[in-house]
Amino acid sequence: MTSVDKTTDHTADPEPGGYAAARLRLLQEESRSGPARRSALSGLTDDWLRALFKTAVRETGTRGAVLVAVGGYGRGELSPRSDLDLLLLHDGKAEPRALSALADRIWYPVWDLGLALDHSVRTPAEARRTAAEDLKAHLGLLDARPVAGDAGMLAGLRTSVLADWRNQAAKRLPQLHSLCRERAERAGELRFLLEPDLKEARGGLRDVTALRAVAASWLADAPREGLADARRRLLDVRDALHLVTGRATDRLSLQEQAQVAARLGLLDADALLREVYEAARVVSYAGDVTWREVGRVLRARAARPRLRGLLGGRGPAATERAPLADGVVESDGEAVLALAARPDRDPVLALRLGAAAAQAGLPVSLHALRRLAAQAKPLPVPWPAEAREELLTLLGAGEPMVGVWEAMEAEGLITRLLPDWERVRCRPQRNPVHTWTVDRHLIETAVRAADLTRRVGRPDLLLTAALLHDIGKGWPGDHSVAGETIARDVAARIGFGAEDVAALGTLVRHHLLLVETATRRDLDDPATVRAVADAVGSPSTLEILHALTEADALATGPAAWSTWRGSLVADLVARVAAVLRGTTPAVREPHIPSTEQERLAVEALRTGEPVLALHARHEEDAVGVELVVAVPDQPGVLPAVAGVLALHRLTVRAADLRSVELPDRLGEVLVLRWRVAAQYGSLPQVARLRTDVIRALEGSLDVPAKLADREAAYPRRRGVVPPPPRVTAVPDVSSVATVLEVRDPDAVGLLHRIGRALDEAGARVRSAHVSTLGANAVDTVYVVDGEGKPLSAPDAADLARRVQAALS
Repeated sequence: MTSVDKTTDHTADPEPGGYAAARLRLLQEESRSGPARRSALSGLTDDWLRALFKTAVRETGTRGAVLVAVGGYGRGELSPRSDLDLLLLHDGKAEPRALSALADRIWYPVWDLGLALDHSVRTPAEARRTAAEDLKAHLGLLDARPVAGDAGMLAGLRTSVLADWRNQAAKRLPQLHSLCRERAERAGELRFLLEPDLKEARGGLRDVTALRAVAASWLADAPREGLADARRRLLDVRDALHLVTGRATDRLSLQEQAQVAARLGLLDADALLREVYEAARVVSYAGDVTWREVGRVLRARAARPRLRGLLGGRGPAATERAPLADGVVESDGEAVLALAARPDRDPVLALRLGAAAAQAGLPVSLHALRRLAAQAKPLPVPWPAEAREELLTLLGAGEPMVGVWEAMEAEGLITRLLPDWERVRCRPQRNPVHTWTVDRHLIETAVRAADLTRRVGRPDLLLTAALLHDIGKGWPGDHSVAGETIARDVAARIGFGAEDVAALGTLVRHHLLLVETATRRDLDDPATVRAVADAVGSPSTLEILHALTEADALATGPAAWSTWRGSLVADLVARVAAVLRGTTPAVREPHIPSTEQERLAVEALRTGEPVLALHARHEEDAVGVELVVAVPDQPGVLPAVAGVLALHRLTVRAADLRSVELPDRLGEVLVLRWRVAAQYGSLPQVARLRTDVIRALEGSLDVPAKLADREAAYPRRRGVVPPPPRVTAVPDVSSVATVLEVRDPDAVGLLHRIGRALDEAGARVRSAHVSTLGANAVDTVYVVDGEGKPLSAPDAADLARRVQAALS
C-alpha cells in the first residue's frame, strides 16, 4: 500500500481549535498573500485532515481508504472562505458501520469549524460511474489529489477517469461548452458587470477550470499567454473579498470594492475593476479561441470517415482556401493570411485582414494575428488612404466587427494602430445606465452607427466619430473637451484632411449636446436653438451629430433612448437645421393631437379644475405611458401634481410643463405631459388621480406628510450613500427665463420637493423638463419672477442655493 505522509512547516494538530488558530494566524500574515497564501492554506488544511484521517483510521480500524481533495481544493486554490471538496475513496472491503464512523470522524470536525463541506464516500468503480453520469463530478475528479491514505487507489482511479475524459471528448466537450454558455447567460459577462461574480460570470474562474479540462482532453489547448496571470489575479481578488466580508462570496459588490482594492494595494475601486476586467478579457478571449478550435477538430473528425470513402482511402484532401482580400483568404471557417502574404512588407495587412473577416462574418485566425503582431511594420503617419478605408470598412461591418476587433485588441494590434485606445481599454463606467465598459461602448456605438450610415452624407465621419466620441474618458476634466483634442490628433494621424479633422473634433466635443438640450432645455426659447446652431456650425455636421446621438444612446443601454427622447431630439434638430438654413424654425408639434390638447385646456378653464387624460398606448421602445394634466394657471401646480403621482407610486421617466394661452379666451392653462410607469401593479384610475390633484391644490391633502411616510420606508441599498444634490443656475441659456438645473439621485417625491421649494421662494415655473436615467435625475426648470421676467444673477444664485438646501 502506498501512503501519503508529507511533512510541512505547519502544525499537524487534529484538534479543530489548533487548526483554527493556525489558520487564523496564516490569514493575518500581511507578508503572505496570493499564490503563497493559497498554497500555505492548502498545506495547513492537508496537515489537519491528514491528522484527522490517521486518528480516525486508528480508532475505527478501517483500512483500504484514501482521503481525496477534488475541485478547487484539489488544485490547491483554497481562498480564506473556500469550501472543502472531499472524497473518501475506499476499496469496498470495510464494514459499512466502520466506514461510516471513519467518515464521521472527518466530516464533523470540519462542520464544527463552520467550514462548508462538499463530501462523498465511494469506491473507485462508483466514482467512475458517477463521473460518467455527472459532468461536474467528472470535472472535479480531473483535479483530484490524495491528502491521506492509499494513494495508489486514487492513482488507478485518476488514470481511468482521465482516459474516459479523453475517449469521450467528442461527447463531453460539447456538453461542457453548453454548460459554459448557459452559465454565461445566467451570470453575465464578467468584464462588463459593475458587481461581477468572479466565479460564475463569463470570463471568470469556472471558465478557467473549463479550459484546463479542454487541455486535459488533448483535443485542443487554450492560448496560454497571460492566462495564468489572469487566473492568479481573479483568485487574488476573491481572497481579498473573503477577508473583507468574512463570507464565502464570489460577488464583488459595490460596497466592498474600495476595501478590496485597499487590501490589494490598488489605488481605488476603479483600478480594481479594471484589473478584474483585464483578467476576464484574457479568459474570455482564450475561451473563444479554444472552443472554436474544439469545434474545428470535432468537425474534422466527423468528416474524416466520409472523406476517406470519397477519396478511396487515399488520405485527406487539402483544405480549400477562398480569397477574401489581397493577402487574406478563408480557410476552415476562419480568415487567415494567404501563403504569399508578407506582413513585414505590407503595413496595411492587419487592417485588411480585420476588415475582410468582419465583412465576411468570420473569426480571425489566432495564428494570423500573432504573426502580424510579431512581423508587421507600423503604418506611416499620416496613414495611407488604403489604411483609412480598411478601418472604415471594419467599422462599417456592424455586429461581426465586435469579435474581430476584440481578437485584434487581445493580440495588441489595436493599441499599436491607435495608441490612445490603451487609456479606455477595460475602463469601467460606474453610471448604471451604461451596459458596457468604455472601450466596448465605443465599439457598440460604431455597430449602431453602421446601421445609420445611409442617413448621412459622410458615413466615414459618422463611423470615426462613433469610435472616438468617448475617447477622452479617463483623462481629467470633461471627457468631451479632452476627447476633442484626442480625436483631432487621431483624425490627422489616420489621414483625414483639415476640414474633416475639425468636423470630427466638433462631433466629439458636442456628442451629448443634442440629447441634453432636447431633454433639459425649452426648445421654444430661441436662445436654446441658436446656441446649438452656433456650436454645430453646419447642416452636414448637424446631420452626422443627429445619427451619432442616436447610435451613442442605443449603445449605452435600454434606459438611454426611447421614442420620447428620439422625438425631442428630432424636433430640436429640425429647429436647428432651420436656423442654419436661415429660415424660421418649425413650431414644435405636441406629443398629443393639438385638438385634444385644446379640448383639455378648454375643459380646465370651464370647470376651473384639473383635467386628466391617460394614454395607455405603449410605444415599442418607450418606458411607461403618457399622462396629460391640464390645470388653470395657479401657484403650486407642479409640486401638487408631482406629489400626487409619487403617492400613487408612479415613476416619472420624463415630463414637460408648459403654459398654454388659448385664443379668444381669458386666462392661461398649464399643460403637463408626463411619461410615467407604475412601480408595481397596475396604473391607478384617472378619476382617483384627479381627485387627489384637486385635494392637493386645495390643501386638504397633506402631500409632504404623506411623502415623508413613503420616503421613510423607501428601500436603499445597504452601504451606498448617494452623492448630495447639486442645483445650479445656468447662465446665457435663455433670454426669457432663468434656467435652473437640478441633479439628484431619483427618489420618492423629488419633483414635488423641487416645485415646493420654487413656490416658497416666489418663483414662477414657466416650463420644466425632466430626464431620468437609471437611478439619476436631471431636471431643468425655467423660472421667472412675479412680473414674468428672468431673475438677476444674484437672485438666480440665491434661488439655486435655496432649492439645493430644500433637497438636502
